[in-house]
Amino acid sequence: MANEKIAIVTGANNGIGFETAIGMAKAGYHTVLACRNAEKAETAMAAMQKKVRKGSFEILIVDLGDFDSIRKAAAAFRERHDHLDVLINNAGVLDYGGRKAPNGYEVQFMTNHLGHMLLTSLLLDLIPDTPQSRIVSLSSVAHKNGAIRFDDIHCETPEKPDTAYCQSKLACLLFGDELNRRLEAAGRKTVSLSVHPGGSDSGLFTDMPRAQYYTLKMLGPFITHSNKSAAQPALHAALSDTVKGGEYYGPQGLMELRGKVGHAKRAPQAQEEETAARLWQVSEEMIGEPFSLSAH
Repeated sequence: MANEKIAIVTGANNGIGFETAIGMAKAGYHTVLACRNAEKAETAMAAMQKKVRKGSFEILIVDLGDFDSIRKAAAAFRERHDHLDVLINNAGVLDYGGRKAPNGYEVQFMTNHLGHMLLTSLLLDLIPDTPQSRIVSLSSVAHKNGAIRFDDIHCETPEKPDTAYCQSKLACLLFGDELNRRLEAAGRKTVSLSVHPGGSDSGLFTDMPRAQYYTLKMLGPFITHSNKSAAQPALHAALSDTVKGGEYYGPQGLMELRGKVGHAKRAPQAQEEETAARLWQVSEEMIGEPFSLSAH
């Protein structure tokens, strides 16, 4: 196991995460499916093993909406493995109902951003200090409609139904960029990259209001691509020798919703380093512990 390349893909039991995990396994990685539901994870792993006959998989149960679950999962991974080469923070939730995580935090900010930040922090020291070691954060074109609402981080007074989701995806991108800056400042060779999948019917939209959901279903063939295609930006960031830390990748077609992978466009608010640094500090306070970047 010491020489085996290991990758974790969160939310790997369906959609984009499922295809990302298959891609990592095909590239020769022992792929850890970090999922909330054990039964769904087992079903997904069985399907992956049929698709990648020589693939090596395991399941890690984690609920990214629960800090205790994340800490237990990190401890369980550390008991089994002494290194981690690639961490793909793929899992995401979309909720228009104002749902809260068990700790009272807005569920999308908690799951999409804070949960992944804590998981990354708890596993970072296992990641080898090489340029091939990657941390990949999944953002979304929705970040362009987002703002970090420091005075209303839980979106108690949202302007639109997707206010909280857009904030969470902007947070994912700001985190990916700030993490890379901090890795560089610490003299680390490990790189942090961000991606977005474009448009895909990944199962994320089932919580939408019905009218919007069915509109998207009808438009789907024109504005979305397959989950396999949507996984390509993350696989490019994780596996390519040409990427550099801090880069952001996504589809290059119309409205960045589909097409070949290339450099994606950040909204102006995603380029504000002061906002990213403030978000990092606020996130540490919400998590309740500092993010350690101690060098190897």
